[in-house]
Amino acid sequence: MSTMRAMVIAATGGPDCFTLAEVPIPTKLNSEVLVKVMAAGVNPIDAKTRAGGGVSAGITSFPAILGCDFSGVVVESPYDAYPLKPGDEVFGMVPVPRMAGCYAEFVSVPSLSIARKPTRLSHLEAAGVPVAALTAWGAVVDVAKAHEGQRILIHAGAGGVGHFAVQFAAYFGAHVIATGSPHNLGWLRDLGAAEVIDYTMTRFDEVLSGVDVVIDLIGNVHDDTGSRSLRVLRPGGLLVNVPSGSWPTLAEDAAAAGIRATTYRVAPDGSTLAVIGRLLESGDVHVTLDSVYDLTAAADAHTAIESGHTRGKIVLDLGSRV
Repeated sequence: MSTMRAMVIAATGGPDCFTLAEVPIPTKLNSEVLVKVMAAGVNPIDAKTRAGGGVSAGITSFPAILGCDFSGVVVESPYDAYPLKPGDEVFGMVPVPRMAGCYAEFVSVPSLSIARKPTRLSHLEAAGVPVAALTAWGAVVDVAKAHEGQRILIHAGAGGVGHFAVQFAAYFGAHVIATGSPHNLGWLRDLGAAEVIDYTMTRFDEVLSGVDVVIDLIGNVHDDTGSRSLRVLRPGGLLVNVPSGSWPTLAEDAAAAGIRATTYRVAPDGSTLAVIGRLLESGDVHVTLDSVYDLTAAADAHTAIESGHTRGKIVLDLGSRV
């Protein structure tokens, strides 16, 4: 077998630009691992890239295969003594578009970008973890240094990144405040939020002050959420802005308000993913799936994620339930 099914785009555009194609299976090089993809995560960066934003500037040729995270089975290891053997279940993240993505039946990925899949997770659940959980870990643990006594406000706490951010912050002892829609408030409490704010009824900047950290998963693309967040931070507090391009004037606005601020960009770090995998295996952290689509329904999955109202993660099924 030398070819595989993949959802490809021949140019950037709307969700309907996806087409199903038969393309060559990627060639594994050097320390890469060839993986049979059982399920693939769908992330906002995928939709932004497909539409011509995101990391689309890095696409050097079309047709292109998108999709940054996956769960699957090792087909070829980089060398005989490599700890993950053919047949082992793994999950990980692909540096798209430097490499072809995982909206396809096979993916070749750097060995440092994968980890053993937690046994208690299905492939569908595991595919929803890498990008969102690594992003949340980077923002909450690596940058914000979540710890006991710290007050952390997390915007869009019910989303893919958000629901991991709430759990990680709570796990490390922080007092978590999460914003969300009415039907997600109880669920956010279950995830570990000590306080929840219904953004449809309450303006968070009118009821909060003295917050140590804001994990901003919205930016200024809706209702000046980012700018308003500066008002609730204590002097010298920290704002971590995650969505790319969501707040072009972040540095200037934060400096004027006397607030520390930084953007954050996720890296495909298999060692950190292994740590997250242990938390998932122990049940200290959970992944929630909003919906599952067949590979051929990638357009519908993108339409759903662009709605901005998902609870947890959206994934594509490439045969995990067969």
